[in-house]
Amino acid sequence: MVWFILAIVAVVITVIIAICLEDYRLRTCLIGGGVAIVLFVISCIGIVPTGFTGILTTFGRVEDRTISAGFNFIAPWQSVVTMDNRTQKASIEVLAFSSDTQEVKLQLSVNYSINEQAARDLYGTVGTNYYNTVMLPRITEHTKGVISKYSAETLVANRDVLSTQIFGKVVKEIGVYKITLVSVSLEDIDFTDAYTNAVEEKQVNTQKKLSEEIKQAQLTMEAKEQKERTVIQAQADAEKAKISAAADLEVQKLKADAELYARQKEAEGNLAVAQSLSSELIDYYRINKWDGKLPTTTLGESSGFMISLGSTEKSPE
Repeated sequence: MVWFILAIVAVVITVIIAICLEDYRLRTCLIGGGVAIVLFVISCIGIVPTGFTGILTTFGRVEDRTISAGFNFIAPWQSVVTMDNRTQKASIEVLAFSSDTQEVKLQLSVNYSINEQAARDLYGTVGTNYYNTVMLPRITEHTKGVISKYSAETLVANRDVLSTQIFGKVVKEIGVYKITLVSVSLEDIDFTDAYTNAVEEKQVNTQKKLSEEIKQAQLTMEAKEQKERTVIQAQADAEKAKISAAADLEVQKLKADAELYARQKEAEGNLAVAQSLSSELIDYYRINKWDGKLPTTTLGESSGFMISLGSTEKSPE
């Protein structure tokens, strides 16, 4: 549209110069006409970069059709406004308050995009600055609302949950404008120095307490293990003593059995010897053992007197 206006201006100026300067009329007409033609041709060209949609307007009115990326011919009185259809990223910093009234500074990353049809409608209703007009206020509002439901202590642990909740609330509202919300990422959560110092002190105290508990548990475990070792050693000693006593008892029993067996064998031998002795053999042994002397006394059968039989040795002559 601008180039078309410039072409008209060039024609007008050429006509004026041609009228005023008769001597240079032909040259002026040629130069002015050439410039006007160039500007007119340029005004009929609409170039749309790759990844963009061309919004065609006629004297500011949005046409029903769009033009695609590349080189396009348009009417000289029409203009082309480009809208980016690629996935775009925006970084947002939001200051919010937690449920326990702690000030929280948040850094969010938002990815979004629009298609060709949405580009035309969005330009017609909102304009090219739709991010600041439609998206940013809603993202900020819903982020503050989600953060206010959590305490400062639980925010960091629920970062993914927060991102999902913010995404769910924002995507519905900007969807009315046919804006596609690709993702919402909560990249950083920052607290005031006073709260950070308090949290660090609490963590240090917690770590100290945990360390003491671990140390005490270790001492208790060592004492328990020592007690168990003592019990096991006592049981082992008792078992050893029991085994030793049983072994001694077995040895004594074996000895007693051996002695009994020896006595039984000896008795059996004596019995065998006694049974093998006849009266004739006994008389034989008695005769062999007799020294040739007769007894000098004898005991009466019915009296208790002993009678001397005299000496059996011969007296010397």
